[in-house]
Amino acid sequence: MNRSDKRSKSRLKQRALIAAIITGAVMVQPGCGIPQLRGAKPGQAMPQTYTRPASTSSESVNWDVATAIPTEPPTVDATEESKPSEGGLIRLAGFLRQATKIEPDKSDDKDKTENQDEHGKPSEDQSVVSQAADDPISLFAPAAMPAVDSFDLANTGENSGQFDWHQFFDDPFLAGLIDQALVGNQELRILAEEIQIACNETYARSGEYRPFVDVGAGVGLEKSGEHTRAGAVEDQLEVAPGRGFPDPLPDFLVGANVSWQLDIWKKLRNAQSAAAMRYLSTQEGRNYVVTGLVAEIAENYYELLALDNRLMTLHKTIEIQQNSLKTADAMKEAGRGTELAVQRFQAEVRKNQSEKLIIEQEIVEVENRINFLVGRYPQHVQRMSVEYIDLTLQSISAGVPAQLLQNRPDIRAAERELQAAGLDIKVAKARFYPSLNLNAGVGYQAFAAGYLFRTPESLIYSIGGDLVAPLINKRAIQAAYRTANAKQLQAVYNYQQTVLHAYTEVINQLTKVSNYGKSIEIKKQQLASLEASVDSATKLFQNARAEYVEVLLAQREMMEAKMLIIDIKQQQLSATISAYQALGGSGGAPANFN
Repeated sequence: MNRSDKRSKSRLKQRALIAAIITGAVMVQPGCGIPQLRGAKPGQAMPQTYTRPASTSSESVNWDVATAIPTEPPTVDATEESKPSEGGLIRLAGFLRQATKIEPDKSDDKDKTENQDEHGKPSEDQSVVSQAADDPISLFAPAAMPAVDSFDLANTGENSGQFDWHQFFDDPFLAGLIDQALVGNQELRILAEEIQIACNETYARSGEYRPFVDVGAGVGLEKSGEHTRAGAVEDQLEVAPGRGFPDPLPDFLVGANVSWQLDIWKKLRNAQSAAAMRYLSTQEGRNYVVTGLVAEIAENYYELLALDNRLMTLHKTIEIQQNSLKTADAMKEAGRGTELAVQRFQAEVRKNQSEKLIIEQEIVEVENRINFLVGRYPQHVQRMSVEYIDLTLQSISAGVPAQLLQNRPDIRAAERELQAAGLDIKVAKARFYPSLNLNAGVGYQAFAAGYLFRTPESLIYSIGGDLVAPLINKRAIQAAYRTANAKQLQAVYNYQQTVLHAYTEVINQLTKVSNYGKSIEIKKQQLASLEASVDSATKLFQNARAEYVEVLLAQREMMEAKMLIIDIKQQQLSATISAYQALGGSGGAPANFN
């Protein structure tokens, strides 16, 4: 092919490309069949304080600082910046940091007229959808309280959820168990692999808007028939004067191909940013599991201490009853009592001895439950030996409700999912617009290896572009766009539900800590009276001035009161741990990518 033919062919390609660009520009004009978005209903604004309704108490109680447990709360430097969680399973790469810097898609401005009312203002539903995608936290911010920036999470006040669990739990045995669980728990290891999968997805998306380059080499051999067009043409051609083409014809090729989809409408970049948001959501999901794991280990640990105290209470009660049994037996021998009293005391002793074995079995099961959470085989769990009724944890400082948006990893995960859903809509919308693909290739091709790298005789190259846009039957694209819209609405409502659930959890646990604490103080007074009654009944029985039934009832009531107060104390400690979890404690600091 001579140079004039090559020039004419290049001109034809240029004209076809210009025509395609003009056609695509026409297709981009308004009226390309993009459905109107449906809007989500905004949730109620979060209250500014944790205030219990007046109907539940004669006095109004503000839960900004709950002092149900009389201990000083830990102090932290309020000016300390929130740091990313250390020791993470994945080190963020540059592509992920870049993906989290989400910018508004300017191409959306072309379609604002599709979602405006008759006065030229955005419709209420559409503004809510845009607000949910760009700033989901503002859906819950009351007018008097500024919205919280999801990437600028400065501390606005003391809150127990901002304290590390090492500060909240001062028991060295419990701290050791939690440390082992964060390393050996199998569920956390499974979640770590899910995070790795999400990271790989983000990494794959980061390459889709970059050029693809393929390099290759090939060798072939072709034999054309003499009675074919190719064979007849080759028979008439000469490679050099007096030298024809070889038969069969070898073919040697070395070259590179480049393909590149220009991301005009940010479809590919938005898809990568959505994958990055979901990657961050999986990290927050792991942090939420960590909060649950820390709380579950702590609750089981204090349940173990409660069972130890139940066992100790039974042991002391059995000692008292055995002394009463000896007294009844001595009175029988002296003719001052009957066999009935002896048998009743004996039955009560046997009953409590049987109860001890049941509690010992419960201790084994709770120990193994802790061992399973820690990720080790059954073994003895080391723990403190304390007076359980007087055991206290750090006091709960609730702060303000807006801090839940910063501290709770499940809320942060729901926020990431909402942002990803908003980006999915932009990706689905970009499918209505033309896509431009560029293809190019360069290399060397010859029928003999000795001629392969001769320039320009063996040099080959090509370049071209495709502009493709949907024209007729866009139902599949419209359905995908509506599906993305519906999933965004789901994400909005899920976010609202998560915030409401978090606020309700905090209120429930704070009131439980307070009410159970008051109940324990009253129960202590009841227990003191019962202990005094047991002492009096025992002395009267020894002096034959009281019946054995009165002694039995007094001892039984004292033991039941001790068991009940231990149970209430366990519930109070569990509520304190649950309140710490509900405030976002041990959930890890939110990542900062700025």
